[in-house]
Amino acid sequence: MAIALQPFRRRHRAFAASVAALALGGTALTELPVSAAAQPRGHDVSSHQKQVNWSSAKSKGARFVYVKATESTTYRNPYFGQQYNGSREAGLIRGAYHFALPHQSSGKTQARYFVDNGGGWRADGWTLPPALDIEYNPYDRKRKCYGLSRSAMVGWITSFSAEVKRLTSRRPVIYTTTHWWKTCTGNSPAFGGNHALWLARYDSSGAGELPAGWKSWTIWQYDNGSGSLPGDQNLFNGSTKRLKQFARG
Repeated sequence: MAIALQPFRRRHRAFAASVAALALGGTALTELPVSAAAQPRGHDVSSHQKQVNWSSAKSKGARFVYVKATESTTYRNPYFGQQYNGSREAGLIRGAYHFALPHQSSGKTQARYFVDNGGGWRADGWTLPPALDIEYNPYDRKRKCYGLSRSAMVGWITSFSAEVKRLTSRRPVIYTTTHWWKTCTGNSPAFGGNHALWLARYDSSGAGELPAGWKSWTIWQYDNGSGSLPGDQNLFNGSTKRLKQFARG
């Protein structure tokens, strides 16, 4: 219950930011990478951003956003409705993400909770695929992979993905870092063939090395909260037309 009362607001605390900079091989950026200026800009938000001014975000260049919906099976973002529906009303393509706590319940159980509380999808051209946020344990540094073996972690992700696919007809986007993927899954190549990659790396040189199995990233989170858009800053790997196609499935 303690986790439900104080859900993790990823990468917005000083500790999280400093760890990310070290683990991801760089420092947090403050400006859009010059080489990616033509790609659609986006961001991701959680309860930390509260009531977001969506018209302002769009005027500053936002074209898409991911909104935190749930964490484990005990927490739902209290601002989800304003953030998810408000971004759509402002003309942004939006989607929902789930923050995984794999030690608390099965992947299937958390996937059901996620879909039941905002993590759905429909082919309307405005809804991004559901996303799974899986990263180092923010609540226990000693159990950074949540106490799961590498094979058990791969099994958990497989279970989550299969249930999301069954309920929504879309495979979830996987948000992670290459460092986490190597450490906690053994750099499993099992998901690259049919899951879009949302990669976090805060370095001006680019997205860097990809986890095994992926040949390219779909979304790159290049900054952890110090940019012009509310929350973390992201880029889509393609044109605006391709972004709309990705949303439609």
